[in-house]
Amino acid sequence: MATSKAFAYLESRKNLAASACGLVGVVLTFTGVAGPYWPVVVAGLYGAGALIAPPERPTPPDFPDPSAQLDEVRGDFEKLRGYLADIELSVTAAARLRELTELLTALLDRGWVAELLTHDPEGVHVLSRIVRRDLPEAVDSFVRTRWWTRMTPGTESPELHLERQLGLLKKDAERLAASLHEVEARRQETHTRYLEDRGGTL
Repeated sequence: MATSKAFAYLESRKNLAASACGLVGVVLTFTGVAGPYWPVVVAGLYGAGALIAPPERPTPPDFPDPSAQLDEVRGDFEKLRGYLADIELSVTAAARLRELTELLTALLDRGWVAELLTHDPEGVHVLSRIVRRDLPEAVDSFVRTRWWTRMTPGTESPELHLERQLGLLKKDAERLAASLHEVEARRQETHTRYLEDRGGTL
């Protein structure tokens, strides 16, 4: 541990700057400028170099690549679709679930949407939250509640709750799709202005 710290200091900016200043002191010694006080001059210049050296820049954290995160979400979405295929739903709930899964499929496509999402960590988070938590929890809660409703009829239909939840999740996905569309539209406008400006300089 101590050895690694010693090597780290030898390679640090502080030591490099201090050594450069100390080398100037050695040169002054050989040229006779430092005189008999050369050790003090060399040590002083070394210390001054250490003080004026720029601070060490900490290494930025290595966050996961957004494209790799998207691949993981795609894999989890495929597992989720297999789970959803075994759930018995009402006609309305099945239709809403189909609309949501089709929208999620489009958002997780590997085309230009994926390219936009690699620059939108919040969008990746929204997709991950829907696929990994919100949608499976909504369906699982429906399955468990429906079982109790069959045991105690007369309570509020769990299908209605599921339909509302699926509608809310679809709105989340639609908001994400709209924001990505805006980004793409701005990119197109920027490229148009660039071409117009370039044409005016010819």
